[in-house]
Amino acid sequence: MSYPTHCSKNFVGHRGPINTIRYNTSGQYCISGGKDRSVRLWNPGTGLQLHSFDNHGREVLGVAVSSDNARIASCGADKAVILWDVSTGGVLRKFTSHWERVNAVDFNQDGSVIVSGSFDATIRIWDCRSSNLQAIQVIEGCKDSIMSLQVKDKEIIAGCADGRLRTYDIRQGNLYEDYIGSPITSAKLSKDSNCILINTMDSKIRMMDKSNGNLLNTFKGHQQEKYKIESAFSYDDAFVLSGSEDGHIYVWDVLEGALVRTLKSHTGIISSVDCHPSQASMVSGGDDGEIRVWNH
Repeated sequence: MSYPTHCSKNFVGHRGPINTIRYNTSGQYCISGGKDRSVRLWNPGTGLQLHSFDNHGREVLGVAVSSDNARIASCGADKAVILWDVSTGGVLRKFTSHWERVNAVDFNQDGSVIVSGSFDATIRIWDCRSSNLQAIQVIEGCKDSIMSLQVKDKEIIAGCADGRLRTYDIRQGNLYEDYIGSPITSAKLSKDSNCILINTMDSKIRMMDKSNGNLLNTFKGHQQEKYKIESAFSYDDAFVLSGSEDGHIYVWDVLEGALVRTLKSHTGIISSVDCHPSQASMVSGGDDGEIRVWNH
């Protein structure tokens, strides 16, 4: 049981702030999206940039990797969702039915569909296998921008600026809502899928029981009042790690809720962190345009 404690590498490639960063499913590579309209593929062990994907017309706001690591999905302020081939760097599909910026994107388990959430308050589901460029399903009902989403099995977990956490059971056609209050910018499942970690714009991170919506713990100490910030569980679900508007990364013990470490790091806002799927490592990105790799 451990968490990242020191920065082992930092590298620059984006021209400007980094909005989002993710490991692929094996943790061998990481993918970042920035204000410079590019999606970039990195080897976090060496800091080598392997590829830059350039087809967005405005800043990139979300990225995701398919379970087989062969494809990347990205979304941005240009209202587009793009499916990329990792090996060639080419565009496989470009979906453009959203009528406002797209904040979040994810694949389902087998990579057959992409799910996206937008400022237009809709969730759209896209078929990756057919030539149809229209959404195969549009989910409405949110009262404000969808800031975060994650697909797990047949469920979509969505965090919204209207302060509600929504879980959509696509198979049963059911919707479950939990009212949090403050705008939600990030909602992520724990590795065991029993808990949901929620960042809100009142400088709090809440851990909710997925099965009944009960509040299990609240984590405080970081700053988040104006900007979208993401948090993550460590690979073993023992710690919570989050960026902050003060340029630090905060680490809490999941069970105790106690702040155990503050990592002084970036200059400016740290908007995105992601933890390695099987090791005590982490990547972070923010306003200074640097990607930092953290190890135990």
